[in-house]
Amino acid sequence: MRLSRRVLLASLACLCTLSAACGLQAQANPGSGLPRTTTDPVDSEAWVRAHYTKYEFRVPMRDGVKLFVSVYEPQPGAFKDNGPYPFLMTRTPYSCGPHGEDQYPKSVTYSNELAQSGYIFVCGDVRGRYASEGDFVEMRPHIDKKSGPRDVDDASDMYDTVEYLLKHVPNNNGKVGITGISYPGFFTSASIIDSHPAIKAASPQAPMTDLYLGADDSYHGGAFMLAAGYGFYTGFVPQKNPVDPGSPRGGRFDYGTNDMYEFYLRDNTSNLTKLLEKRGPTLFRDQIEHTTLDSYWKPRNLSEHMLNVHTAVMTVGGWFDAEDLTGPLKTYNAIDKFNPGLGAMNTVVVGPWVHGGWARSDGDRLGDVTFNAKTADFYRREIQFPFFEHYLKDAPYGKGAQPLPKAYMFETGTNAWRKYDQWPPKGAEPKMIYFHAGGRLSFDAPTGKTSDSYVSDPMKPVPYVSYTTDTVPQRYMTDDQRFAGRRNDVLVYQTDVLKEDVTVAGPISPKLHISSTATDSDFVVKLIDVYPFDYPNPDAADAAQGKRILGAAPLLLGGYQQLVRGEPFRAKFRNSWEKPEALKPGQVTAINFDMPDVNHTFRKGHRIMVQVQSSWFPLVDRNPQTFTDIPTAKPEQFVKATETVYTGADAPSGVQEMVLPQP
Repeated sequence: MRLSRRVLLASLACLCTLSAACGLQAQANPGSGLPRTTTDPVDSEAWVRAHYTKYEFRVPMRDGVKLFVSVYEPQPGAFKDNGPYPFLMTRTPYSCGPHGEDQYPKSVTYSNELAQSGYIFVCGDVRGRYASEGDFVEMRPHIDKKSGPRDVDDASDMYDTVEYLLKHVPNNNGKVGITGISYPGFFTSASIIDSHPAIKAASPQAPMTDLYLGADDSYHGGAFMLAAGYGFYTGFVPQKNPVDPGSPRGGRFDYGTNDMYEFYLRDNTSNLTKLLEKRGPTLFRDQIEHTTLDSYWKPRNLSEHMLNVHTAVMTVGGWFDAEDLTGPLKTYNAIDKFNPGLGAMNTVVVGPWVHGGWARSDGDRLGDVTFNAKTADFYRREIQFPFFEHYLKDAPYGKGAQPLPKAYMFETGTNAWRKYDQWPPKGAEPKMIYFHAGGRLSFDAPTGKTSDSYVSDPMKPVPYVSYTTDTVPQRYMTDDQRFAGRRNDVLVYQTDVLKEDVTVAGPISPKLHISSTATDSDFVVKLIDVYPFDYPNPDAADAAQGKRILGAAPLLLGGYQQLVRGEPFRAKFRNSWEKPEALKPGQVTAINFDMPDVNHTFRKGHRIMVQVQSSWFPLVDRNPQTFTDIPTAKPEQFVKATETVYTGADAPSGVQEMVLPQP
């Protein structure tokens, strides 16, 4: 069974529907890097029934709309203490099923530690979804100044829900925590604006935050994230509420092929919209019709509204989150910016995880890349559990006043957790690494007057993975890039073998000088860690015996080109997100943009590589390379273009990195 990844993994945070959904996806995509289920007895309906009693409520909001919540209250004697207990709540658009007070889930939370400690777990269907009344609005804009009871948003809905729960659920200690992953992460962030005083701890996890200017689900650098967006909206469909709780989410969409490259190449974006509309109303059209930073996107940037946050906040994300990569840091920074007198803690935790990967996986690897530790297990046990215990149950938390550092970051490459008192960390300085003639990459500035060119053909776009896939495999975020570097339409620049470690901690900022024969083009920049050819196979037994993989000369990771960060940028947005401008064919033009942060060490003996290309398909929609409205582009507007990247002293190109000095 294939489910949309955002639908599936966001439901990790819906405290009542976790285990079954994870199991379906894990079976469908083995080795994909997605969370795996466990056989722990906590993950069983029988265990939940023996320890919790379920109740359901229709909670009245200030405008008269009633929202559904399911409540799981600890049974007397089920835990070491008999309460009173704090609430731990998630609000979700993905259903709080199974509905019915006699229907129990296989898990009340993805954390065994929290489940066995005793909380009043609450799951709420958000306004306009499943058993809740009202109208659903995609990333409902926050209302900063409310003029009356008709002005409702997700902050007011949470406030009213907390008021109701405190009065109607017995044996509570008056404290509320809220958490959620992905879309429920957005609702977590929205719920702590002008927050109810009873909310003492909040953990937005992979929160959708800014779908246009960030590197979250919809647009990256002005380019539409086609495969993930279309795949999501085949299942995430409008509802007339309250709906039958057993109604399907939209059902599986028949692509007619298991090759997504073939499927998306066959149809341009406007045709995809028509395919969806055959199924009835769709939210996909909103995404692709608003291709600039317009009045649809601006009020949906939640980071501009994170005011009056009074609770302790621990925002969580993954370095390899293919869906909501910038949401965690953008949320963390916004809370600091708009709440300078915040007495409570505001911290950010980022590990080597995919979207929601901290919730159920071991977090010890992604695809072929290993991290030498069960990082997700460590996070759940040593970071998340003490956070909620401390702020919701007053449990002692270490010797210091602050239980967590400002930034708790996993450093890939060295595979170690780092604690920082700010992010980017003190000492990190911007440093340019330049493209040179002959495919060289160096921290030394270039000389002379040189350039490199390639022909970009939108009818033969560069794929983002080397294998056939019917979804967006999350392992692509660390996949081997050798397949791309062998193409004639991909430029490759690489350093000499590093003589010492190079640690990059912060945003990556490509600074290119380009020209094109077209009036618009994309420029995809990929930062890559090139392993030495004698790098050992991660399977220790095979390595010890000197076994080769399929008879190949190097071992599995010998010469591996690990993607560390990659992002597209649509050239027409080089000067403005609101008013795109055509390229002037043949004219040298500066393209400067920021890519999401990394915390990665390129080890001594490795090389740093940068690849530049003009398509990344079907992860990103095709640019026809004609200045036009891309969703409605006609076939004849898709044209070849010669792209030139300048590498000389008069027009240098390269990537700016935040480099930490080595100890």
